[in-house]
Amino acid sequence: MKKIFFLTLFSITLGYSQVTTLERLRELNENPPINIILLIGDGMGLSQISAGMYAGKNSSALEKFNVIGLQKTHSANALVTDSAASGTAIACGKKTYNGAVGVSMARQPLKSILDICESKNYITGLISTSSIVHATPASFYAKVISRKEYQEIALQLSEHEVDYFIGGGQKHFNKRDDKRNLLNEMEENGYEIVASFSRFKKSESNKLGYFTYTDEPPRALDLRKPSLEDLLSSTLEKMDTRKNPFFIMVEGSQIDWGGHGNDTDYIVSEFKDFDGAIDVAFEFAKKDQNTLVIVTADHETGGMGINKGNIKTFRFEAQYTTLGHTATMVPVFSYGPNSEKFSGIYENTSIFQKMLESINGP
Repeated sequence: MKKIFFLTLFSITLGYSQVTTLERLRELNENPPINIILLIGDGMGLSQISAGMYAGKNSSALEKFNVIGLQKTHSANALVTDSAASGTAIACGKKTYNGAVGVSMARQPLKSILDICESKNYITGLISTSSIVHATPASFYAKVISRKEYQEIALQLSEHEVDYFIGGGQKHFNKRDDKRNLLNEMEENGYEIVASFSRFKKSESNKLGYFTYTDEPPRALDLRKPSLEDLLSSTLEKMDTRKNPFFIMVEGSQIDWGGHGNDTDYIVSEFKDFDGAIDVAFEFAKKDQNTLVIVTADHETGGMGINKGNIKTFRFEAQYTTLGHTATMVPVFSYGPNSEKFSGIYENTSIFQKMLESINGP
């Protein structure tokens, strides 16, 4: 009698297990994991967007986005944030002090959305038009108490599992105080490290780093190559050939530098470069139908205002209130599955939460 009971119970349990497994497989087929493309225009407020749009004959790829929100940028200890604290808020979902990268107010390490994606077998990528160890990209992989610890940040990237990364700052990896050559160490651990776009495009490696410049990349005005549009397009092509879902963060870094210099031409040219990448992301998501695209900023820089202009030519003059950052809210544009979550007004930490909800699925 006991045998019959246990056999029956085993059959029911096995049957239930098979049903739940089949249901989960069906759910995954119907709702595959969502890809995420997060684009951050460093220092990009509404005036920077407006300036770039007017200079682009009153047109921008951002006009394709129907869901728009606003995020509050203040850090945990200051109304006016810096890129480290705001980058950490977006990447890790926690407010922290200015200067902190990937750590809390108590200086404890935080898990980033990139870390979590890697734990879920996502393909991951980072692209920046600054050094790859600058505050914004670093917020997604490093845990340091000061953004100025460039050599430590480089070491942490070399020990991370990011599949694709592109940016400047090679000197922090192979011209170090500790005499280590992190590029050689990364290659020994399975990375291919390249220094030209042609080699990046040709590479079939699943672990690929491309250093665009030894130090900081030049301005778009000074003919920086390749464009952010080309870098993202080539990286998405590589990611799309692999079966796993992906997460990639793309930073238009030097919009911020133009703001710090109160240099309108600098801002406009960097926005144009960034806008090309936005268009690539949108068109990829439109075709793919399973990719969430988020475009935002970490903060506004310069207190930029457009004060005079010509409606026929769209030429204009801008003025500025500061050489630093401001506390004004910045826009969030989104497209694709779960994009509706990004409407409204919310803290910058909510961007992390909304991305987390998206990768965790229904």
